[in-house]
Amino acid sequence: MSIRFPAEWESQSGVLLTWPHRHSDWQPLLDAVEPVYVEMVTQITRFEPVVILCWDQEHRWHIQSLVSNSTAATDKIIYREVPTNDTWIRDYGPITVMKDGAPLLLDFIFNSWGNKYAWDKDNLAGSRLRESGLFGDIPMESVDLVLEGGSIETDGRGTLLTTSQCLLSEKRNPRLDRDGITRRLSGLLGVEHILWLDSGRMAGDDTDSHIDILARFCSPETIVYTHCDDPGDAHFADLNRMQDELRSLRTADHNYYHLVPLPWPRAKFDAAGKRLAATYANFLIINEAVLVPVYRDPADERALRTIEACFPGRTIIPIDSAPLIHQGGSLHCATMQLPANVLK
Repeated sequence: MSIRFPAEWESQSGVLLTWPHRHSDWQPLLDAVEPVYVEMVTQITRFEPVVILCWDQEHRWHIQSLVSNSTAATDKIIYREVPTNDTWIRDYGPITVMKDGAPLLLDFIFNSWGNKYAWDKDNLAGSRLRESGLFGDIPMESVDLVLEGGSIETDGRGTLLTTSQCLLSEKRNPRLDRDGITRRLSGLLGVEHILWLDSGRMAGDDTDSHIDILARFCSPETIVYTHCDDPGDAHFADLNRMQDELRSLRTADHNYYHLVPLPWPRAKFDAAGKRLAATYANFLIINEAVLVPVYRDPADERALRTIEACFPGRTIIPIDSAPLIHQGGSLHCATMQLPANVLK
């Protein structure tokens, strides 16, 4: 039996996203955030289908009315009425591995980043999607391990990049130490080479340092990462320690990685003065394109050029994600790609 965790840049059959709704913390911000979701759907459907989770039929009609007034390819949109607590489907959606060359969906436990918020509905989303027939006869296995999709990053060749602050959190899997987590992930995801970052934190982040806000594979040899070049910023020391850690990492072939620093946007704050986690690392790779979060910031253009150089041949598409970070996430957090042959 062989198990492989595919990289995000491999062929996809679609993207999952959960539409914001009035039963979530998005309620007072819906007017600001829904246009972001319309734009996400518009851009994703240029290249592949998108599955939208909605609260109920009335919510579905509302979403359809918004999307119908855009240039989205409505024939590539699939709706599923699956109630959720929040929108961050990256962390509660199923994770796909290839078992003997065929897709297998893994439904991990989601406890809202260590019981920070309500999570009862989110934790059922994967099984409810399976029951809806979305995945046809593709098997889904329930896994007795707390794990969020945003906390792991793979090169598709057996290497996993993650953070110790998240995966070793006592509020996730308190009975497992680093060796125990390593054994579980190796067996479940088929990874043989796990790279741990011990530094890297961002103000406004509720995830305990998910890797997808810090460092991402662009190829098996290249990692882009969040870099702070402002000595006066509170993030400067910690993110430079993370940079040193990245410089020490080796590929499975014992080579150093090609490291690409991402620009540092100006500090963003909410109305109460709380700093928000704006990071360009939270991009989404889809078929033939990369959707990149931008924040109405002078650094946006440089971030787009940096990511474009890492993905030759792909269309680079900016998505205004300034509204998203008001609830602690960004573009990658709001989506979950489905590899080829998953959607039926």
